[in-house]
Amino acid sequence: MLEVAVIEEPAAAEASLDPMRSRILAELVEPGSAVMLAGRLGVARQKVNYHLKELERHGLVELVEERRRGNVAERVYRAVAASFVISPVALGAVSPDPARAPDQLSARWLVALGARLVQEVGALLGGAARAQRRVATFAVDAQVRFASAGERAEFAEELTRVVAELVGRYHDEGAVGGRVHRVVVGVHQIPERDPGGPVPMAGAGGAVDAEVGQEDR
Repeated sequence: MLEVAVIEEPAAAEASLDPMRSRILAELVEPGSAVMLAGRLGVARQKVNYHLKELERHGLVELVEERRRGNVAERVYRAVAASFVISPVALGAVSPDPARAPDQLSARWLVALGARLVQEVGALLGGAARAQRRVATFAVDAQVRFASAGERAEFAEELTRVVAELVGRYHDEGAVGGRVHRVVVGVHQIPERDPGGPVPMAGAGGAVDAEVGQEDR
């Protein structure tokens, strides 16, 4: 089972968003049959069977085994991943495009960059799975508590400068056989967990987007 699967087909995305089917997917992190799921979810087995067939048709669950109990065959399924992300590809023409309005201080542009990240890496995962290869990626996740808005602005300026210096140092436009890599760095406030907590500050988002070409080694 995969840890995360990216859904690109609109019909599969629609299937995964159905409340009952999303509950079934969550239950099928561990293998289960329609009978088992019906008991856990408190719905008729026939209804669970219908939803399982739809999820299987869209490649969201897979058959693990088939057990014979007298004249009855019990089919045991498992979700293909522990969690799912819907790619902007599924949205077609209305998917976010960061190129429309690039703005380093726009939270919406940061969302568009994140959407493109899911779209591009999702496509790489699909191709890699078919070729039975791994995708070469790298990520850093960190938290920083700023004492003031001014320090946050200084951090953003320094971060932009450092990323630009690294890109300039390693970018090789003439590298024969080189592959272009995308570098995305985002800074955003972590939403308050308390529903009654303060609303996140406007303008707290920020992003740096760059492409790097280098020889694939």
